[in-house]
Amino acid sequence: MDFVKKLFLPITVPMKFIQEHFKAMLFLLILFLVFAPKSEQDLRANNLVQINLVGPIMDATEIVQQIDEATNNSNVKGVLLSIDSPGGAVAPSIEIAYAIKRLKEKKPVVAYAKGTIASGSYYASIWADEIIANPGSMVGSIGVIMQGADLSEVMQKIGIKSQSVQAGKYKKIGTPDREWTEYEKNELNKVIQGTYKMFVADVASARGLDVNKSDFYANAHIFTAAQAKEVGLVDSLGVSYDAKKRVIALSKVIHPVWNQEDKFEQFMKKLAASTAVTLHTYFPAITMK
Repeated sequence: MDFVKKLFLPITVPMKFIQEHFKAMLFLLILFLVFAPKSEQDLRANNLVQINLVGPIMDATEIVQQIDEATNNSNVKGVLLSIDSPGGAVAPSIEIAYAIKRLKEKKPVVAYAKGTIASGSYYASIWADEIIANPGSMVGSIGVIMQGADLSEVMQKIGIKSQSVQAGKYKKIGTPDREWTEYEKNELNKVIQGTYKMFVADVASARGLDVNKSDFYANAHIFTAAQAKEVGLVDSLGVSYDAKKRVIALSKVIHPVWNQEDKFEQFMKKLAASTAVTLHTYFPAITMK
């Protein structure tokens, strides 16, 4: 009997292993099918990179890291910044803009407006070699805003009173438990106007526009792609195919290979963008939009 068992061990042991670890093996098989290279091209290192800027700009850490990696990667010869964003917080928008400026010093970069390129997301793109806009995209909204809710009546109805201890006349600026005073609005306006002036100056410098004629292209005007081209905010109209073709031409690569973004990462980015919209609704801040 023992002899028979030993005889069939080469068969029974693998079968037992498969039975005990079937789920794990099935999971690994699915992972392999999902992530395995689909073609010979997938095995080659990419020489072009597409970076996606989607949704409200609340934190620039990840996208700046992607831009800097493309900047410092000698294999990468050109970058496409694909944008569909209404703008966002001031500081992160500027972080992206200056990362693109650093990138441009080493290799060509084209910004492509695939849906909305407005306010902070437009700021992020101004130092690209070229800005190409989808004919159906919305462009512009070069302006700055700070908004917040006055919840004093709601608080009064449900019996809630706020209390605080602060030092400094302007320390409670922007709090939602009361209407803002005139001197608080004036103080906020000082910041808003200063930020707007910086925004317009950078756009004029990067795009070669006359800062003294900013009412034509700034002042929070919203343009169609064709109108944006007329005032100098974009260089040409086209679709994703045209934008990629332009990157290839500027990069002078003979055999273009683009990076492939992970589907799970795409899902997580969309989820993060939705969360950012919800948070921004309830927690106001100075934003470009």
